[in-house]
Amino acid sequence: MSEAATPPGSVPGSVFPPGFDPTAESAEKTLCFRGFWAWTVLLLLIALGIAVFMWLLRKCIQGPAYRQANRIDGKVVIVTGCNTGIGKETVLELAKRGARIYMACRDPGRCEAARLEIMDSSRNQQLFNRTLDLGSLQSVRNFVERFKAEESRLDLLINNAGVMACPRTLTADGYEQQFGVNHLGHFLLTNLLLDRLKHSSPSRIVVVSSAAHLFGRINREDLMSEKKYGKFFGAYSQSKLANILFTRKLSTILKDTGVTVNCCHPGVVRTELNRHFAGPGWMKSVLQTGSLYFFKSPKAGAQTSLRLALDPKLEGSTGGYYSDCMRWPLVPWARNMETADWLWRESEKLVGLPPLEPPPSQSPTQNGNGSQNSNGNGSATPGSREMQSVETVVVNRS
Repeated sequence: MSEAATPPGSVPGSVFPPGFDPTAESAEKTLCFRGFWAWTVLLLLIALGIAVFMWLLRKCIQGPAYRQANRIDGKVVIVTGCNTGIGKETVLELAKRGARIYMACRDPGRCEAARLEIMDSSRNQQLFNRTLDLGSLQSVRNFVERFKAEESRLDLLINNAGVMACPRTLTADGYEQQFGVNHLGHFLLTNLLLDRLKHSSPSRIVVVSSAAHLFGRINREDLMSEKKYGKFFGAYSQSKLANILFTRKLSTILKDTGVTVNCCHPGVVRTELNRHFAGPGWMKSVLQTGSLYFFKSPKAGAQTSLRLALDPKLEGSTGGYYSDCMRWPLVPWARNMETADWLWRESEKLVGLPPLEPPPSQSPTQNGNGSQNSNGNGSATPGSREMQSVETVVVNRS
């Protein structure tokens, strides 16, 4: 007997139903997994997955937003460096909530343009353009003198202004620019306004620092970076660490006064702070393009400052470091109170303030209310009275 014919492409001895062609079936399966439509669907699924991933990444980069709707109608606010970037977004949100805001900026022309824009967006007419150059201690004193002539209270001070990674230059008073603007200018400003803040308690101080403090150290031997200057990892990081040590020290000084002070890292934000970038042109272009997606927007960067300024839950919270609207622990060198004490005393000398606390090695006589430099009946000495009468705006921190 002859064997049954084996269909083409089949294994000899196998049994197939009538009309079944395994070769055609194999070709159909190949077409299903490798054909044009299969590749189109696969590519669309991959693109969709990438889009979802990038959207989630973008949301994570932008961070949480402060969403409570509490208003601060009539509260008096000072925001430094607010004609652009994080400061401008901060002022816009506070203006929408009814605050009376003094915009303290170095460039009055750009400040006025920002003020008009914010007034138009917020429908709040209580915004004021005031000149403040934190690189000039005299400018700080002039600003405070004018503010105190206009306002008897201050509910919120936001120390937002700053410079980053600029070439080594000096302030009007001869101090390294980044340390002088980011720390010393705000140090003097805050101290001169303490009486208004205490009078308006509960009140708040917000200090905008940076995660760059992780790379910073307070160089006691070369505070002004005269021997060695590093634009970012040296001077800038030191100034941001100084912001945090200042916050920590001030929080202990203001204990039980009703005035709280906290600092924050706004995130890596797309602002004008990187205008001093000195790399190749192509690298700057890549950075600018990448920042559109991988950096926070100024509005997102302002959210932590806004929470510290507005959140009722933080009414008694002080001395903290926040990022993405959450409190974070500090590294040991950022919570070293011995360094904070030294920096405070040194800063007082540099800006021309009398000591708020006696040096550790001295024990000056004090009267019953804690004032120093007084005679036996508790009245101030002639020298003290002269300083108070001539420079009240400088020394009055009580």
